[in-house]
Amino acid sequence: MPPSSASTSAAEAKPAGASGGVQSLERAFDLLERMADAGGEVGLSELSGSSGLPLPTIHRLMRTLVACGYVRQQPNRRYALGPRLIRLGESASRLLGTWARPYLARLVEETGETANMALLDGDEIVYVAQVPSRHAVRMFTEVGRRVLPHSTGVGKALLANHPPEEVRALLGRTGMPAATEKTITDPDSFLESLADVRRLGYAVDDNEQEIGVRCFAVPVPNSPTSAAISISGPTGRVTEASTDKIVPVLQEVAAQLSVALASQSQA
Repeated sequence: MPPSSASTSAAEAKPAGASGGVQSLERAFDLLERMADAGGEVGLSELSGSSGLPLPTIHRLMRTLVACGYVRQQPNRRYALGPRLIRLGESASRLLGTWARPYLARLVEETGETANMALLDGDEIVYVAQVPSRHAVRMFTEVGRRVLPHSTGVGKALLANHPPEEVRALLGRTGMPAATEKTITDPDSFLESLADVRRLGYAVDDNEQEIGVRCFAVPVPNSPTSAAISISGPTGRVTEASTDKIVPVLQEVAAQLSVALASQSQA
């Protein structure tokens, strides 16, 4: 039911920063993000411990989110992200991919290889944009494809700055199946590879997702959501010797994309 004109005027007269409704909205979004960071399913006590909010407040917010379909309560009384978020996420991902395409096109122009953008969605990597190489032999990843992070360059780039305990928890939930004989399947080895990403400033997938394919990836700094861009191509063209040519271009484009996304989010 639409609000009365009197109540609308009162709401408009009240400063936004002092509005209990605005505070509740901020808290609800914070809880949703904490649920996503925890793999999509949590208990109330976990949310209370991580957010610092009292249990009655969290319970009230979660009841509202459940009623709206953004959260659902499991039979074990834990809470999971709800199906209504899927439509919002898919729409936002498509828009993010549209914004990123000109920057990916520049990567293709300067490196000659296929450029990708991916997000960390829960425990998985989802590809949201791609501009293909002009070479006859080129890499292709379907937009919307989901993969596990341990076998991809973008996955390493996205997880490199997460606390080790969070990475171990994620790997415990997903497992570490081998996509190829080069895939890292040991948590300790994977954490060592993330240390290399932090030290070098870029990630490498060297035949780990698909034999014959090498990928370089970097995170998009200060992105509103965890995002990374990459180029991928046959190992005969994307060689170790090409690192010094490709990585600086990736880092420069990631910085430009970061500025563009920040301006869009403030618009």
